[in-house]
This record gives sequence, C-alpha cells and structure tokens, in this order.
Amino acid sequence: MAFKEFGNYDAVGLAELVRNKEVTARELLDEAIDRTTKVDPEINAVVVKHYNYAEQQIERGLPDGPFTGVPFLLKDLDLLQGTRTTSGASVNRDFVADHSSTLTRRFLDAGVTIFGKTSSPEFGLMPTTETRLFGPTRNPWNLAHSSGGSSGGAAAVVAARILPVAHASDGGGSIRIPASACGVFGMKPSRARNPVGPDRGEGWSGFSTAHVVSISVRDSAVMMDAIHGPEPWSLYVAPPPVRPFSQEVGRDPGKLRVSFTDKSPYGDAIDPEVAAAVRDTAILLADLGHHVEERSPILPADPTVVMTAIVSANTAVAVRTIEQRIGRAVTRDDLEMLSLASAHNAQTIASADYIAMQLAAFQISRSLAIFFEGCDVFLSPTLCTPPIRLGEINTMSEDLSHIGPILRRYMPGTSMFNMSGQPAMSVPLAWSKDGLPLGMMFAAKLGDEATLFRLAGQLEQAQPWKDKRPPVCA
Repeated sequence: MAFKEFGNYDAVGLAELVRNKEVTARELLDEAIDRTTKVDPEINAVVVKHYNYAEQQIERGLPDGPFTGVPFLLKDLDLLQGTRTTSGASVNRDFVADHSSTLTRRFLDAGVTIFGKTSSPEFGLMPTTETRLFGPTRNPWNLAHSSGGSSGGAAAVVAARILPVAHASDGGGSIRIPASACGVFGMKPSRARNPVGPDRGEGWSGFSTAHVVSISVRDSAVMMDAIHGPEPWSLYVAPPPVRPFSQEVGRDPGKLRVSFTDKSPYGDAIDPEVAAAVRDTAILLADLGHHVEERSPILPADPTVVMTAIVSANTAVAVRTIEQRIGRAVTRDDLEMLSLASAHNAQTIASADYIAMQLAAFQISRSLAIFFEGCDVFLSPTLCTPPIRLGEINTMSEDLSHIGPILRRYMPGTSMFNMSGQPAMSVPLAWSKDGLPLGMMFAAKLGDEATLFRLAGQLEQAQPWKDKRPPVCA
C-alpha cells in the first residue's frame, strides 16, 4: 500500500517517518513510482526508469543515512553502475555505466533509493531541456513553457511533487535556471564543495559543480552535509564549513549587507515583471532588517565569450571519448547540430586562446571578489525573462545563430558565479501575472554557503513557497 501523504513532507521528513517505522522504504518507493506514472506523461521528465534497481537496494538493506528510504532520481549526466546514462544523446541511448561516480556513491550512502534519471539537454549544454532523443521536458506551471536546463527534468519532478528533492548540476546556471523556471529552491555550491570524480578532476575547467534542487531549504542543506568533501585525488578543496550546513537553516543571518540590481549585467533591458520582482525582494530584505543598496559588479571580460571557448573544448573531448568507444566518427544521426558545432568550434581555438579564456575567467573571478568586499550577498534576477516557450531554442537547426541572442536575453547573470566558484542560489519568491515562477538569485563569497542557507531559511519563513503548487502536480 502506497503512502498517500507523501507530498506533504520534504525528504528529511520522509526519512524521519522511515526511522520511526511509520512508513517503509518500499511504500515510499511505490508512491514515487505511482506519482511518476501519473504525472510524467505530461511533463516528460523521468527519461530513464530502473525501478528494479531501487527495489534491489531495499531488499539488500539500505545504509543508515539522513535520507534512508527516500526515493531519488539522478540527472541523466551522472553514472550509476549497471544503469543507462544517455547524457541526452542518441548515440548513448543504450550506454550502460560500468561504475558509479563518487557523487552517486555518496547519494547512495545517504540512504536514498535511486529509481531512475531525469532529463537533461544533450551534454547539459542548454538552459532548456528539449532533446531529439527524448523530446521536450515541459514546465508543470505551463506545459507550453520550458522547465529550464540543464537540470530541467530534476526541477520539473520536484515542482510537480513527484519527489521533494532530486540531483542537479550547474556549469553555467544549470541548477539555478530550472529552479527559477519551475519555482523550486536550487543551491549551486562553491567550487570543489561536492565531488566530481572519479573520471575527472574538475568539470568545465572548474565551472561545473553538482548538488540538488528541492522544495525545502533544509533538504538542500542536509544533503550538502551528506555529500560534500574532497576526493583523494581532488585538485583543490572548498573552504571547510564552520558547522554543519543543516545547522545554518533557521539560524539568524544577522544584518547582512545586500547589494542588488534589477538590470542585466550587459546593461540590456529585462522583463518589467522580473525587474519589479527584484525590487520587491529588495524591499522584503530591508523589512527583514538587512542593509540594502543598489550596486552591481562591473566585469572585465564577457562571460559569454569565455563560456563558449571553455564549453566547446570540453564538448570536443566528450565527443572524442564517444568516438573512441564506438570506434567511428560521430554523425548527425548520433548528436544534435549544437553539440557537433560546439565540438567543431573547439578545433578553431588555439591552445593559447584557451589559456587566454581561463585568464579572462580569473579576471572575472577577481573582480567579483573585490566587489564582495563591499557586501555579504548580491541579489539579482536568476533569469531576466519568465521561462521561455518550448521551441524557441532549436539545437537541431542548421542555423544556430538564433541561440546566442536568446541566451544573452534570458540568462546573462548566472555563469559569472561558475567562473568565480562562488555559491549562488535561486529562491522561488515571485510569480508572473501569467502564473510562471520568477526565481531570485543570491550569491555570496567563495565558501560561504552558510550565509546563503541562513538567508534562505529566513526567506522561506517570511515568504513561504512550499504550498504553491503548479497545475500539473502529483
């Protein structure tokens, strides 16, 4: 018999019920599968299903962790031994992982039961999740709109209450963008906070990190306690926390110095509703006792140019790895045009140009560090428009020139914090007149997730979002 009150609890709450023997792990899994069966045909977010894997976990016995018995979904970019991982690419439709990533093993040690994987754009390249392999993932708030990307499937399943928490990752905004689009909480950790191995020492030259999206702030904090920390081969480590992150949620943040902007970092106009939401949030922060001033960083280099070079080179390596595995060159039947074009672009970038882009990223990082000497937190819009409509970005088009202007208009402010390695979060504090979520982004100094968790907990109490549910909801 399934556990029908599932949707009233966050993941920490579900685990507590299991510990108290008020519900079993199997009942929670059955309910999560029932919710997937009910809702996923509408949103198309759970693209790899391996229910038997989770059933076998329960039969073998689950480890004693903070999330023991809680159903969970991986993003379809990460490895779980013996299960399919496609990275959203047709060429990988039948690829089965022969090992698990360090992050996946830490999720397993936390006690979750992993019953499938959520959709991602091919190689996680886009801020919308619309693959040729699986089709579009739809936003539970409006099925004509994007759920964001690249963790679009994860944010959609959490928004639709299939699960209270799901794995997500962020190389240029891919936790925060879908969190904003779907009205859930998403924290991008500091660089090197959470593991990225064993197959690489850093993702996208240190830009990429992984964590979760969730309904509650405490789920995010407790999960970070469970999975953070270096690997034996880590190239560098994040500053250690003063206390467990879970103890920050509910702690008084004090009077923070908050800088904010309701403008694009490029100076472009943004959607008026988004700008108004930022100003309303600034007023809320002032009412909570924080010192708020309008002030924004001036960047010494264009983040878009830097991202294009770094991501192209990393995509080219991913394509080369696939070609080595399948023993031939990839074609248009294997990969979308965007991935092929990105990999091809890398061939035009000289090694010296790549180093120049790394230096530009460092200059952006340094300018942000100087900016944050004058504030504790920086508030800006996660996205500069409401969630885009499905089909606006076409990664299969022969002409990809339409994509750049959309990205500049839609998500110009997220990638700078991937370059600096600073923690940043999207908090669901506003909705458009049409009922679409408008996330607010907060960033802090490198290693200072604690301040963000304290502030997020305060905002969660002051302006709750848990009971805001989309039209498509389990």
